[in-house]
Amino acid sequence: MSRALQLAQRGLYTTHPNPRVGCVLAKAGAIVGEGWHEKAGEPHAEINALRQAGEKAAGATAYVTLEPCSHHGRTPPCVDALIAAGVSRVVAAMEDPNPLVSGNGLKMLAQSGMAVESGLLESQARDLNPGFIKRMTRGLPWVRVKLAMSLDGRTAMASGESRWITDTPARHDVQLLRARSSAVMTGIGTLMTDDPRLDVRLTSDELGISLPVRQPLRVVVDSKLRCPTQAKIFQSAGPILIMTTSEQEAACTRENVSVVRLANINGQVNLYQALNWLAEKQQVNELHVEAGSILSGALLEADLVDEVVIDMAPHIMGDSARGLFHLPQIASMNQRIGLDILDIRAVGHDWRFTARPKRRVIEQI
Repeated sequence: MSRALQLAQRGLYTTHPNPRVGCVLAKAGAIVGEGWHEKAGEPHAEINALRQAGEKAAGATAYVTLEPCSHHGRTPPCVDALIAAGVSRVVAAMEDPNPLVSGNGLKMLAQSGMAVESGLLESQARDLNPGFIKRMTRGLPWVRVKLAMSLDGRTAMASGESRWITDTPARHDVQLLRARSSAVMTGIGTLMTDDPRLDVRLTSDELGISLPVRQPLRVVVDSKLRCPTQAKIFQSAGPILIMTTSEQEAACTRENVSVVRLANINGQVNLYQALNWLAEKQQVNELHVEAGSILSGALLEADLVDEVVIDMAPHIMGDSARGLFHLPQIASMNQRIGLDILDIRAVGHDWRFTARPKRRVIEQI
């Protein structure tokens, strides 16, 4: 199963909107076939492993990181292929959270007379697909907020100047986070101040993949439709989505730009509905947010953030510089938002903190 997890990792940048899955076929103490899912519409991990094993698949055990599918999607059910190949046992790391499968695949295999087990290295398998699991179970993407700050917690000078807080290795790390994400989101303030492209600028070789680099959907939260037509984001290829509450006609009417109008909350886009829309309409598994303190703070205040990644640079920017999150609602110590620190490591001269906010009960509209 450990090897199957390694194989699944190879689909980190390519499987959207599908989950990352790996499969190993073992027989008489030896691996006879292995495979992973590389791209939506192409064979699943089990099929690739069966093809490599050929006749040796008969009587083998299949170790797969996610329950084999039992429904017809873009490809036929994997359970049928496993049964037809004569596999004698299937060990799944976890059940598929997709309601179309959700235990049915394992049930069908057991009914065919096959030995079936589930739960081996489940936590590691879940870590591979946090976005897919959350989209299937809660109808929302996994939201990762990425920020860079100085040692004194500042993200930009008072003027908005922020290039560059961190060094080259940390900025390369951001490219990897973008590449694994289904969509990258920013706010209109960041768009107008920093003029980012928000695309993936790494090559296939740099990502270690054989497929062309997939550009994530780029999302701009722009309540009043103020997007400047000359912004760099509109000058590069790839789909762009503007989320707004405004009824006026969008100035950016390009072929690759779509506008979605959502519910208005005090003049702002309803963020819960925005995330739900991305999950339902765009099949967004992982949403990578690179925004300023206002949008980042609003997401955090609404309890919509699953993970915070902060790169801290070893310098001081001073009192007048801007902070990480705009959270004016916090006025006392008992209103603090707690974080569970998952990882701290050096990235070049900077330090990267990965944390998960502790869940609070927030009423969503």
